[in-house]
Amino acid sequence: MDSLTSVILTPVFTAVLLLLIPGNFRVVLRLAAILGSACTAWTAVSFFSRFHAGQEGLQFESLVPWVTVGPLNLAYHVGADGLNIGLILVTGLVGFAAVLVSWNIERHVKFFYVLLMSMIAGAMGAFASLDLFFFYFFNELALVPTFIMIGVWGRGEDRNWAAFKITLYLTLGALTALVGLVAFYVAAGANSLDVIVLKAHLAAHPLSVSAQTWIFPLVVFGFATLVGLFPFHSWAPVGYAAAPTATAMMHAGILKKAGLYAILRMAVPLMPDGAHRWLPVVAVLAVGNLLHCAWVALRQKDMNLLIGNSSLAHMGFAFLGIASLTVIGVTGTVLVMVAHALLAGLSFALSGYLETQTGTLDMTRMGGLLRKMPFYGTALVMGFMASCGLPGFANFAGEATVLFGSWKSLPWLVIIAAWSGLIIGAVAMLRALRAVLQGPEKPEFSRVADLGYWRRLPFVLLLSAMVLFGVAPGILTSRIEPAAKAVVAAHLTPSQAGQAPAVPAAHAAPAASAPGHSGH
Repeated sequence: MDSLTSVILTPVFTAVLLLLIPGNFRVVLRLAAILGSACTAWTAVSFFSRFHAGQEGLQFESLVPWVTVGPLNLAYHVGADGLNIGLILVTGLVGFAAVLVSWNIERHVKFFYVLLMSMIAGAMGAFASLDLFFFYFFNELALVPTFIMIGVWGRGEDRNWAAFKITLYLTLGALTALVGLVAFYVAAGANSLDVIVLKAHLAAHPLSVSAQTWIFPLVVFGFATLVGLFPFHSWAPVGYAAAPTATAMMHAGILKKAGLYAILRMAVPLMPDGAHRWLPVVAVLAVGNLLHCAWVALRQKDMNLLIGNSSLAHMGFAFLGIASLTVIGVTGTVLVMVAHALLAGLSFALSGYLETQTGTLDMTRMGGLLRKMPFYGTALVMGFMASCGLPGFANFAGEATVLFGSWKSLPWLVIIAAWSGLIIGAVAMLRALRAVLQGPEKPEFSRVADLGYWRRLPFVLLLSAMVLFGVAPGILTSRIEPAAKAVVAAHLTPSQAGQAPAVPAAHAAPAASAPGHSGH
């Protein structure tokens, strides 16, 4: 099947198969989940490798009319371009890694894996969908298991409060975005929620400036709440701290990107006047993510709270790239989304394993663990250095590209963003590494064990992808650039369109020669 439908149906079929297996067959359930997620990851890798870089338009496209009632036309429409092909890839990789690290789940194993596969299927469907109805449906399919998994398999005494808070914030954000989408559909008058149909219709019948001015913020700030844009972000650190490891990996790494994807796919290109009025506000709030969340991360003693706040700070770079309205900035945003998906998945997997060995994530109680856990320590150093923006990792390529692309239009905000990353981010991560890995060994942790060989697979997988896209970012930028140009095209005059700078495929954000910086 040469359609993205296969990458959506594989985890769906896996979830159905899991439901048919008796709940006391734990080993069979785990093997089925591993096999299903491995097939999903392999399918995603296959689509990414067969994607024709530099080609405009959609690939692996499938269109099936679904509902036609009066003026309403809904269709199942999926396809890949530079905005989503990388996200589909990392969804497969992080989903496979999340299943592999869930070996310590002991209660309701069947339903845990069913919900996890539902998250993977929903995320795949959301990124692949080109019809806004199906995008919203698949996004909700992925979000709902998050709330259940925190409440049932979460950790800590505050897990019920965390589940309530994340449910409240994300529901309000999703409903706000839904109001904006309904208003957009009514105002556009295209009788369709298909992004391709809407784009063609609005080219001939653009929305009025007044309509864009009030619809755009509903859509953008609704979806931005799902991402964790400052100041609508306080749900994320407590939610991730209480979530099971696999849930935190999937939500922080993958599901948060759905909001950014919706903004890039629909809001910015289809409502250019609204974008020009509101994206400067988004840029300022993005710096709020970088400054506020980085400072909060600096004060954390719990590793999950450190990673959660660091994850939010990273989203500041993504929003800044969108606000730049340049090809380089938008390309950098998609790079950041892909890189952060891998980093967040790796970071929460590392913290989850640490908790299984020490029984705590309080970094002040630790020390000297590198001697007993050399592989784990190496992976932790690489992950946290990637979070600092060390050259050679994909995070550096994305963040540097965003800063270059934003410099001309947002120079002061770029200076603040670079400073917050260079100083605050590096200090937070280096302090954490010192507290956990260095210093004298603690007697209470004398029996900790390093990762066994087969349990190293998810960490090696995610680290390898981070290094690959860091050393050779052109693999991604050559695929992203045509779609980034399409996003920015609505905001350019004819003369600007002819002068829009390209992102060199072989030299985008070079890992070795560009000046180093670190950031969240």
